[in-house]
Amino acid sequence: MTQETQSATPAESDLERLVMLVIQALRGAGAVAGLTGADLDRAVAGTLAFLRRRLTGDYSIDEFGFDADFTDHVVLPLLRPLYKTWFRVEVRGVENIPAEGGALVVANHSGTVALDSLMTQVAVHDTHPRQRNLRMLGADLVFGTPVMGPVARRMGSTLATNADAERLLRSGEVVGVWPEGFKGVGKPFKDRYRLQRFGRGGFVAAALRCEVPIIPCSIVGAEETYPMLGNAAAVARVLGLPYLPLTPTFPWLGPLGMIPLPSKWYIEFGAPIDTSGRGEGAAEDPAVVYELTDRVRETIQHTLFELLRERTSVFY
Repeated sequence: MTQETQSATPAESDLERLVMLVIQALRGAGAVAGLTGADLDRAVAGTLAFLRRRLTGDYSIDEFGFDADFTDHVVLPLLRPLYKTWFRVEVRGVENIPAEGGALVVANHSGTVALDSLMTQVAVHDTHPRQRNLRMLGADLVFGTPVMGPVARRMGSTLATNADAERLLRSGEVVGVWPEGFKGVGKPFKDRYRLQRFGRGGFVAAALRCEVPIIPCSIVGAEETYPMLGNAAAVARVLGLPYLPLTPTFPWLGPLGMIPLPSKWYIEFGAPIDTSGRGEGAAEDPAVVYELTDRVRETIQHTLFELLRERTSVFY
């Protein structure tokens, strides 16, 4: 009786070598990160499963370009070291975000670079019992950037328009909006934790039309990551930017100046504000929209002051 052996094809051999190299690289990276045993095995298995899905096309992308698989296995793992180790984010009130159905999270915006929106995305996903995804609304500039734009789409972000916000809310998503926009994120350090204007209340109108709760969100710590001491406005205009920050480290330290300072962060989700039962046409009534807009803004501002009073240090 003879036993036949079948040698591997060159393609199969190359694939096996690639898998082995990936496993070795992952184990090396895991060792550096302090992962051992079962945690390391899970990380390796999860990464290999992700690579297999990408190669076979076994993943889905929704109509907005959101790639949940990419977000869960690439974006969030890259952001977690900042979230957990660098900023040591503490989250309060995440139970105020509903377990299912649409909701609108409205937050203050600050910090020169919009890291606050990214950290809020991690907070919602990692601390909510249902690991809900925060679908963020962003400015045109974000989606017009060559690399940042496509990545933002894959993370679930979309243009800050009422039409897109309402489509997401009606489909049961948790939507995040930062109404201060560039006025908030690019304000001088001397104006830290003082909310800028919230615009015309478009986010409130969207919530009213969809009858979803508004969740005020207050973020402390972002203001100190890149303290903006000045603005090179002339250079910013040439580059097509809303501002060009001058901080204690940028541009004086070159690329090192882009490292955020390790401030201690707090993110608090406030009690939901009900928008149902306001009657037909409430979203088109300026009095109703302005009243709710002011209520959300005042809630966030008051909570910011409370959190600042509790904080004992900027960095721990």
